[in-house]
Amino acid sequence: MANSPDVDDPTREYPAVPEEAGPSAPPPTDPRPTDERVRPSGFARLLIFTGVVFALMVAACLGLRAVHVLPSFNNPFSDRATDRSQPVLLQSMRDLSRYVAADGTFQVIVDLQQDKDNIPDFLLNKRTLFVGSGTVEEYVDFGALGGNALTVDNDKKTIKITLPPPQQSTAALDMSKSYVVAEERGLLNRIGDAFRSDPGQQQRVYQEAQQRITDAARASGLDQRAKDNTQRMLESLFTRLGYTSVTVTYDNP
Repeated sequence: MANSPDVDDPTREYPAVPEEAGPSAPPPTDPRPTDERVRPSGFARLLIFTGVVFALMVAACLGLRAVHVLPSFNNPFSDRATDRSQPVLLQSMRDLSRYVAADGTFQVIVDLQQDKDNIPDFLLNKRTLFVGSGTVEEYVDFGALGGNALTVDNDKKTIKITLPPPQQSTAALDMSKSYVVAEERGLLNRIGDAFRSDPGQQQRVYQEAQQRITDAARASGLDQRAKDNTQRMLESLFTRLGYTSVTVTYDNP
């Protein structure tokens, strides 16, 4: 009796068993279509879309900012300085009759140290190395002229002037050119500074620099330079007024 093809055909219900792959057999492949294997998932497509939109928005904002359509955006974490200073208070005002005839700029190195006898420097010591730059003015005060300080002869076109001696101002430090080079403190000084400050130390350094510059200006010949400049100024002034002889003398200091 012949078997029905629906029963005898083994491939109807059960697929044929593949032969065992040998060493040269190709690796098994993904049965899914190629476009399904390389297509990203829905979440990945959403991330890519969001990134592209964000990049386009940033580029558009930068472009509008470049053409001054949008206002500039400041850094929210940038440094900020707050000025809580009080208004300037006028303390005094005076009229001056000084003629500044010369000035000199000086530089001094101040090495100021404070320590104790018989105590090592590494324990108790304060040393400051400071470079100070200051200007000293030499001036003649015309407000101090007496009644007989000026002698005029209009017929001979001569004039004689007796002036007070030039005076020297105190050195004015230029803080833009003055600076502290180094500071040394002992161990006990460091501990003490952690609980209290000593603003007087810095003030003493400034005062020392001012005093040294002022003393150096007295020995620099600035006084004679001021006398010569004042004499030339007065000679030029009275010569233009028609005087042919101008004599300038100075009182004894």
